[in-house]
Amino acid sequence: MAEGEPKAKKIKVEEKKLSQNTLFGMGNPLLDISAVVDKDFLDKFGLKPNDQILAEDKHKALFEEMVKKFSVEYHAGGSTQNSMKIAQWMIQEPQGVATFFGCIGTDRFGEILKEKAEEAHVDARYYQQEEEPTGTCAACITGDNRSLVANLAAANCYKKDKHLDLEENWKLVEKAKVYYIAGFFLTVSLESILKVARHASEQNKLFSLNLSAPFISQFYKQQMMEVMPYVDILFGNETEAATFAREQGYETEDIEEIARKAQDLPKVNKKRQRVVVFTQGKDGTVLAKGDKVMTFPVLEINPSDIVDTNGAGDAFVGGFLSELVQEKPMEQCVRAGHYAANVIIRRAGCTFPDKPDFH
Repeated sequence: MAEGEPKAKKIKVEEKKLSQNTLFGMGNPLLDISAVVDKDFLDKFGLKPNDQILAEDKHKALFEEMVKKFSVEYHAGGSTQNSMKIAQWMIQEPQGVATFFGCIGTDRFGEILKEKAEEAHVDARYYQQEEEPTGTCAACITGDNRSLVANLAAANCYKKDKHLDLEENWKLVEKAKVYYIAGFFLTVSLESILKVARHASEQNKLFSLNLSAPFISQFYKQQMMEVMPYVDILFGNETEAATFAREQGYETEDIEEIARKAQDLPKVNKKRQRVVVFTQGKDGTVLAKGDKVMTFPVLEINPSDIVDTNGAGDAFVGGFLSELVQEKPMEQCVRAGHYAANVIIRRAGCTFPDKPDFH
């Protein structure tokens, strides 16, 4: 370039660099034991083809029989932990944007969960205790349905005073801008959820909750409604939304109407109006935001490409949160959720390729 020639100005759009621990999740870390089973197996243990339940005494033999009878795969799971991994995968850089808290045992399964979290570049801080073994979840797959039976074990032993309240852990909570907890954790530590939710509300940060399963709305209604006033974004699928509506006495099965009513439930932080997001499998995702309710079609997929729908809901949330922490519009968050879910259902377990291809 000749001297004195004006230099071409470089126009660079500054992408805001995310800092570590911006996204916080807390929940039940479980090792998924998944297998394609048959109807007889579901019937024997009284399982519905598409459901999520907590293991009872009658299910104790299910885990052993599944391993004996069918070809099983082990995957690091737990709803919130899955979502944190997917969000981190979508974000890629820097590593450790997603933080995860939960309780495991001092056993081989616990070590696997640690290794898998590390591989996914999630900053997982587990509370480890010796009384209970690491929790497991049987994913019984038939066709494109999955019936989940969770044996929480160690996951059920999470203690606010033993972990969340510790200064080095609470500092990570304070660093975060977006919080996500699956409704499943309502069965474990309501006081931990409330502490995080109140912090988010007081600091005008985003707190999100998932309805997670019909049984949560039915049997943990009181706990859920204690947290609801702090919820900025409520997630769920169509079955969970219908159960929630029934339990709340909404007298409607219209999903848009349910979303609107959930949006209007009392809220502590008036600076943010609640947003409600309901997925419906292959049907469009409903987003209630402001005074509008919109439906976004999901990405098309050939049914023969579907390998495993377990983790689709977690993946949707992970994709959604990955854009939300970057302060992208809600519509873009939904698109990212659809992309992540579309990737996950083509693979066994909540697993993903090296890099996302989302624009």
